[in-house]
Amino acid sequence: MGMLEGKVALVTGAGGGIGREIALAMALAGAQVVVNDVGASLSGLGETSATPGEQTRAIIEQRGGRAVVSTDSVADWEAARRMVATALDAFGRLDVVVNNAGILRDQIFHKMTPEEWLSVINVHLNGSFFVSRAAADVFRRQSAGAYVHMTSTSGLIGNLGQANYSAAKLGIAALSKSIALDMGRFGVRSNCIAPFAWSRMTSSIPAETDAHKARVAKLQAMGPEKNAPLAVFLASDAAAHVTGQIFAARHNEVFVFNHPRPVRGVHRSEGWTPETLAEHGMPALSGHFAPLDRSPDVFSWDPV
Repeated sequence: MGMLEGKVALVTGAGGGIGREIALAMALAGAQVVVNDVGASLSGLGETSATPGEQTRAIIEQRGGRAVVSTDSVADWEAARRMVATALDAFGRLDVVVNNAGILRDQIFHKMTPEEWLSVINVHLNGSFFVSRAAADVFRRQSAGAYVHMTSTSGLIGNLGQANYSAAKLGIAALSKSIALDMGRFGVRSNCIAPFAWSRMTSSIPAETDAHKARVAKLQAMGPEKNAPLAVFLASDAAAHVTGQIFAARHNEVFVFNHPRPVRGVHRSEGWTPETLAEHGMPALSGHFAPLDRSPDVFSWDPV
C-alpha cells in the first residue's frame, strides 16, 4: 500500500518538470491523478497544447496508475472549478491539491510592464487561490484535504529582476498560512515547498560569465524529481500534524523556513518624533536590519 492509496490528487502544471515528477510520484504512491497543464510556453505566450499533460498521463498509465488530463487555466475561476469537477467526475473524490503551475516574465523592476506584472500574478497567486478555493468546498464536506503550494526563495529571500514572480511567491506563502488557519477546523492542511531544481522555470537563468556557468551546472544536477518525495509526504496522512509550514527541497537537503517575527523593539515613553527616530530609534534597531540578500547569497554552498 502506497502512502496515497485511495486518494485523488490534482496537480497543476503537471505536463513537465517539477509538476510532472510530483504527479508521477503521487501515482506511484497510489493516488489517482488529475494532470492539469495548459501546454503553454514558459512565458505563457503563444499556442497551448494538450500534449504535455497527455504525456504525463501516458507515463502514469504505463506504470499501472490512473490519470485524466485537464487543460484548463489556473488563472480563470470557472476553469479552476472545472478542474475540481474533473476530479469528481473521473474518480468521485478529491483529497490533494498541488498548486504548481507557473510562468516567468523576468524583467528589471523599472522596465517591467503592467502586462508582465499581471500575467505572472494571475497564474501564480490568483491561480493558487482559484484552485484552492474551488477545492475548499469539497474538502470541507469530507472534513479532510491537503494543499501543497509551490513558493520560491525568490519571494522568501529575494532575487534580481523578478518583482512579479517574487511578489506572487511570497503571497502564496501567506495564502497557505491563511488556509491553514481558516480550514484547520475542517481537518484541512496547507503547506508550501520552495523547490530547487533544473526545469523550464530555471532554464532561463543567464549563464554568461564563468561563475554563472558554474552555478547553472550545479543547478542542472538537481533534478525536478528531488521535490516529489516531500510533496507526497505532505499530501499523505503521515503529515496529519504538519500544516502552515514552508519547506525547501534542495537535492538531498530538506529545510523548514521561519516566518517573519519581530527581532528587536525600542520604546520611548513620550512617543517618537522623526528627529528622535533618526537620533535614537533607528540606531538602536539598525543592528538587526535584514540585509539585501538574494537567494544565492543565502544558499551559497554546493548541494551534495
